[in-house]
Amino acid sequence: MSNSELLKELRIERHQREAHDGRMPRWPWIVLALVLLLALLGGGAWWMLGHRAIAVQTAIAVSPASDSGAGAVLQATGYVTARRQATVSAQITGTLTAVLIEEGDHVKKGQVLARLDDSAYRAGLEAARAQAAAAHALVAQYKAQLAQNDRDAARQQSLAAQGLVPKQAAEQARTLAEGTRAQLAAQMKTAGSADAQVMQAQVNFDYCVVRAPFDGVITTKDAQVGEIVSPFSAGGGFTRTGIGTIVDMDSLEVDVDVNEAYIGRVKPDMPAEAVLDAYPDWKIPAHVIAIVPAADRGKATVKVRVALEQKDARIVPNMGVRVSFLEQKPANVAQAPKGVLVPAKAIVQRDGRSVVFVVAAGKAQLRAVKPAALNYGELKLVPDALQPGDVLVLSPPAELRDGADVQTEKSSP
Repeated sequence: MSNSELLKELRIERHQREAHDGRMPRWPWIVLALVLLLALLGGGAWWMLGHRAIAVQTAIAVSPASDSGAGAVLQATGYVTARRQATVSAQITGTLTAVLIEEGDHVKKGQVLARLDDSAYRAGLEAARAQAAAAHALVAQYKAQLAQNDRDAARQQSLAAQGLVPKQAAEQARTLAEGTRAQLAAQMKTAGSADAQVMQAQVNFDYCVVRAPFDGVITTKDAQVGEIVSPFSAGGGFTRTGIGTIVDMDSLEVDVDVNEAYIGRVKPDMPAEAVLDAYPDWKIPAHVIAIVPAADRGKATVKVRVALEQKDARIVPNMGVRVSFLEQKPANVAQAPKGVLVPAKAIVQRDGRSVVFVVAAGKAQLRAVKPAALNYGELKLVPDALQPGDVLVLSPPAELRDGADVQTEKSSP
C-alpha cells in the first residue's frame, strides 16, 4: 500500500470528530432559548391581562336622610352662638399660684378655677380679726363696769333717801353709771365697725379664689401660673384681664342674617330646621325665638334668633349652620337611620362575607360590610364602613380583586 493510501486511512471524518468531541451539541441551547422566549412572552401577556383596567359600572352611596329644606319658605345661613358665656377673671389684682382648668373641661357652678397669692390678704384678715376681738373685749369690760356702777348708784340713792349720805353723792354715782353706759354704747359701735372690717378682709381674701359662675364648658384658657391678673386693663400686655372663658352649652342657639327683603316671611315661634355645615346629614328641629328689631344697613339683613330643640355635644359655638324656615312643623321629626343607602347589586359575597368595592383613584378597594335587615326598595342600608358620596362598583365581576385597576363605563344615579 502506498503512503498516500495510508494517509487516507488515518484521516478522521467530520462526523467522526463531532461524535467523539467532548463539547455539548448546539441544538439543546437552541431549544432552551426557544422555551425561555415562550415563557417571557407568556408572562408578559399574563401581566398585561392581569393589570388591564376592568370596565365596571358604578353608583354613589347616599344618605338615608330626606332632602333638606323640603317645604321651606326661606333659607338663611348663620352661626351657633351662646347666650350665656363669660370670661372669668379675678376681682382683685394678684399673681396666679394655680390654674385648675384646661380647654374642654366641664365645670360646675362654684367650682374652683384658679387661685391667687393670698399672703397679704390673709395677714390683713388676721389683723382685722385681732382688732375685732380687742373691741369686743372692751365691750365686755364696759358691760361689767356699767353693772357695778348701776349697783353703786342704786345703793347711794337708797342711802341718800335715808339721809345717811348727801344727795350729791347719789347724783355723782348716777352720773358715773350713765357715763359708763354711753361708753359701752360707743364701744359696741366700735366693735361693730371692727366686725365689718373683718367681713371686708374676708371678702378680699375669698377673692383670691376664682370660682365658676355657672355650669359650663371651658373653651379658652387665657392665663398661666405666675402671671398677674387684674379686673382692670393695663397697658404693656403684662397683666391678664381674664383667666378663661366658660360657655353654658345649654344656652346655645343660632343667629342667622335674613335679607331684609324677605324678613316678612319669618314669624316668631315659626318652625324651622337647622343643618350644621359639619354634619350635613343631621337635621335639628328648631323654631324662631325672636326677630331682632334692627337692621344692618351695610349688609341689608335682619338678625333672627333661632332656638335648637335638641341639645348635643357635637354642637359647639361659632359653627356654621343653614336654617330652613318651614310653613309647618314636620310630622315626623325622627332622626334618619345611621349609615348610607347602596344598591343591593353592589353587595357581593367573597369568602363567606358581604363586601363592596369602592372606586378611589382608579382602583377598586374591597370593604367588608354588614347590611341592615331594613330595605328601601332596591337599596340596602349599610350602617357603617361607608360614607355618603362613596363610589361603588355595581355587580362586581368575579375577577375583580382588591387593588385592581378599574375603568368606569357609566355611573348610575
